[in-house]
Amino acid sequence: MLALFTTIREAIANWWSEFTLQTKLLAVATLVVSLVMSGLTFWAVNTIQQDARMNDTRFGRDLGLLLAANVTPLVAEHNLTEVAQFSQRFYSSTSSVRYMLYADETGKIYFGIPFWEPEVENSLTIERRIQLPEDYPGEGDKPMVRQHMSPDGVVTDVFIPLIVDKKYLGVLAIGINPNQAAVISTNFTRDVTIAVFITIWVMVILAGVINALTITKPIKELLVGVKQIAAGNFKQRIDLPLGGELGELIFSFNEMAERLESYEEQNIEELTAEKAKLETLVSTIADGAVLIDNSMQVILVNPTARRIFGWEGDEVVGSNVLHNLPPAVQMEITNPLYEMAAGECESAEFRIHLSQPIKRTIRILLTTVLNLQRESIKGIAITVQDITREVELNEAKSQFISNVSHELRTPLFNIKSFIETLHDYGEDLSLEQRQDFLQTVNHETDRLTRLVNDVLDLSKLESGRNYNFGGVDLAQAIEQTLRTYQLNARDKGIELIQEVAPNLPLVVGNYDLLLQVLANLVGNALKFTQAGGKVAIRTYQLDSKPTSHTLSSQVRVEISDTGIGIASEDQQAIFDRFFRVENRVHTLEGTGLGLSIVRNIMERHRSKVHLVSEVGVGTTFWFDLNVFDEETLKKIVEPKAEAPKISAA
Repeated sequence: MLALFTTIREAIANWWSEFTLQTKLLAVATLVVSLVMSGLTFWAVNTIQQDARMNDTRFGRDLGLLLAANVTPLVAEHNLTEVAQFSQRFYSSTSSVRYMLYADETGKIYFGIPFWEPEVENSLTIERRIQLPEDYPGEGDKPMVRQHMSPDGVVTDVFIPLIVDKKYLGVLAIGINPNQAAVISTNFTRDVTIAVFITIWVMVILAGVINALTITKPIKELLVGVKQIAAGNFKQRIDLPLGGELGELIFSFNEMAERLESYEEQNIEELTAEKAKLETLVSTIADGAVLIDNSMQVILVNPTARRIFGWEGDEVVGSNVLHNLPPAVQMEITNPLYEMAAGECESAEFRIHLSQPIKRTIRILLTTVLNLQRESIKGIAITVQDITREVELNEAKSQFISNVSHELRTPLFNIKSFIETLHDYGEDLSLEQRQDFLQTVNHETDRLTRLVNDVLDLSKLESGRNYNFGGVDLAQAIEQTLRTYQLNARDKGIELIQEVAPNLPLVVGNYDLLLQVLANLVGNALKFTQAGGKVAIRTYQLDSKPTSHTLSSQVRVEISDTGIGIASEDQQAIFDRFFRVENRVHTLEGTGLGLSIVRNIMERHRSKVHLVSEVGVGTTFWFDLNVFDEETLKKIVEPKAEAPKISAA
């Protein structure tokens, strides 16, 4: 029983929880109104019933007194026949009298309507006695009235004592039927009230059930659907077979969800395409790019940044950027990053020297990423620029300027010193001394001229100036070079050797530039070769066929000498500006720009200068040139774009 009660209570609680607050308030208000109205109705019915009972009591007392006044003399005379006739007439004339009973002083009923003893013809004598109420006054002359409930309603019992000359002869008991109109009206009112109360609550319950099934449930389903849509679940659908306005609302909701799902798919495709474009763009830029959010988590990183920071094999996306940066970078940008995330500054710039994974110099730019309204910070963009080459070029430029200044200052100082001496003390000097001074000035002027010419040549080569290329006869260029240095070699006692292969094809190049290369290399060979030595120029066509590394068949040019040679530690730096072997051996002079010019000219010809050297044995420089044809000429005439180099001017 307890389990059943608990189940019913839980079912009612669950059912009650299904209703909205508005429905619950409506139900409570209906209950209060119905209880108040029912209470008022029952109070009115009860009042009417009390009035009816009071009227019945008065009517029964008066009727009993009237009847008693008429039959008491007859009872005293024992004229029961007359009493019976009078009573019968009285009973038949009104429907208000339910019964009439006459009892003697002992309570024995000797006459009654509708009961009379002689009418009972039976072998047994049935004695009936009237049971007077316990509070009946007995000898008193006032009637007693009471009421009792019968199947037909409340019956009013009136007990009138029969007294003649103060002698108690018995009692007359009359039963008065209730007022049928009042009874019917009262019962009808009560039944209507109960029916109305029950009807109201049946309607309330039915309305609640209908509301729960047809209104509340769809609304809850719609509420859940709207929450799902707000959460981004555009696959949400409501499947309720309803018509009318709710049905149209549910249909519109499902249609809206379908459109939102379609829009989401389109947006996802567009966002994916835009993301792919962005990632492709970021991955192709030369600078490193790292995008982080306000909590320092990496959102995007391009390959350049991975290479600079050594992240190639690490998955840094989604991790804290400060945990993956090199210590030097982490130390510099940690505080600025947190300040930018807090909105205290918008940008910052740093120059940092790294030793890991390789030595390099980088520039880091920090920039905040704002939302469309530029009201809040969505993240921070870290741009990383590898400025190692720039720093090296700046250092090289500074070194170049310093070297040029030094190289120019020395001859200018010597020229000025000797000229001032000649100007101030020329009369005191002998002819021989003046000639020595002028010879020194002439020598320093030549040295200054060579330096300026070399600087100008190097500046032209590194400035990106275009030169005309065509077919060059190497035999003619070599012949002209040897003719130029023949006298110098004879004075130094050095043998010049020319070994040019017969039927040598034309090569792609610029005649003047190749002539300058040959002049520089032969001049250096003569300069660093002692008397009795040899300098040889060999030219021949290579037998190898063109490969992916060569444009066409090639011709090799070698310049060999038996000079002092170049130490292995100097062979890498020999092509740098102002590097001179005499700086180490302190024997000969030069500008230190000749081999740098040679290297630049060879790069213009899509070639490189190589050397083989041994100290005390000699040195051989060699380079390869492409055999001339129209296809090769087109590929060499416009060399691929290169970063502009430092100008010597």
